[in-house]
Amino acid sequence: MSSFTRRTFLSLAFAVLGPSLTAGAQAAEPIKIGLITALSGQSALAGESLTRGIQVAIDEINAKGGLLGGRPVQLVRRDDEANPAKGVVAARELIYKEKVAVIFGGLDTPVSMAVVPLVNQAKMPFMGAWAAGTPITKNGAEPNYVFRVSAVDEIVDQAMVDYAQKTFGTSKFGLIMVNNPWGESNQRGLVAALSEKGMQPVGSEKFEGSDVDVVPQLSRLRSAGADTLFLVGNVGPSAQVVKSLARMGWKVPVVSHWGPAGGRFTELAGPGARDVHFVQTYSFFGKQSPVGEKVVAALKAKYPDIKGPENITPAVGVANAYDAMQLTALAIEQAGSTDGDAIRQGFYKIGTYDGLIKTYKQPFTATVHDALNKDDYVWAQFIDNRILPVGMAQ
Repeated sequence: MSSFTRRTFLSLAFAVLGPSLTAGAQAAEPIKIGLITALSGQSALAGESLTRGIQVAIDEINAKGGLLGGRPVQLVRRDDEANPAKGVVAARELIYKEKVAVIFGGLDTPVSMAVVPLVNQAKMPFMGAWAAGTPITKNGAEPNYVFRVSAVDEIVDQAMVDYAQKTFGTSKFGLIMVNNPWGESNQRGLVAALSEKGMQPVGSEKFEGSDVDVVPQLSRLRSAGADTLFLVGNVGPSAQVVKSLARMGWKVPVVSHWGPAGGRFTELAGPGARDVHFVQTYSFFGKQSPVGEKVVAALKAKYPDIKGPENITPAVGVANAYDAMQLTALAIEQAGSTDGDAIRQGFYKIGTYDGLIKTYKQPFTATVHDALNKDDYVWAQFIDNRILPVGMAQ
């Protein structure tokens, strides 16, 4: 009889306390943030920089009590190996198995372009923190769930033309582009940027990501009279272009998108790596803002290999991802839930945020899903395996 009474008491107690216990468990349920990027191969350094930028932001958010009334934020990563098909598989797993609230995209435009239709169909907010292909955010979907805190090809292309003219005083531009959607995006953007100035390229060449000799394409550009090269390619392919230039003995200014910053460029390209000027969205060298000082301190405390700004590399991955995660947190708070459509609309409700790269003022609207513009870019080069702003070389 006493055993029955004890069971009855426990049942009644659970019936009374159960709802509050369940509510407490839900309040503490983590809000998962997915990341799809290259975590292995030549561009693994870029994937690690994105990871660190997001994680430092998450640590800061969790130290303040998390989101939505105390729910901690948790990062879940997947390696796309720079392969679009693997990126799609990873996205499906993050959406349907891990049930993340937001997916962050990684380094490669072809991977992001493959994932974009899937996230829009699934009503899954997608935040680009590196890949710069213009159609990633300008994808034609309505509603559009894709946002970005990163460079944008069509804006970078305008900046590349302006920088080449100002820095090198050149006017005969040759285009050397990797043969993939990212290269095609910049091909269109550079031609448009030159056209606005009444110019056109003297030649335009493509190369495959697996090419080990780009001399034939470069020879055609030299014969066409190119006095500056616009380069678009990630680490390995860009390194092959630089080595091919060395074999030709052709000393020509190279103005590049930021592909070389994503990994072991100096190791793969050799001495000519120093001669490539490339765009960045941020540098940890020089005097930092209070936010910059806070992020550097957090990185040093969390990652033993970081002793100073030269170890925070690629800087754009860390900086873009940090700001993107903070803005995403604001969107989730504005949404009041982890519902995908509510978060999408939450991005539009962000007012002012004092970030690492800049102070954002209504960074996203229904028609503008890119938070950065050409005024937010800096130009850099490799000096002794360090990415330094041009002009800081010692």
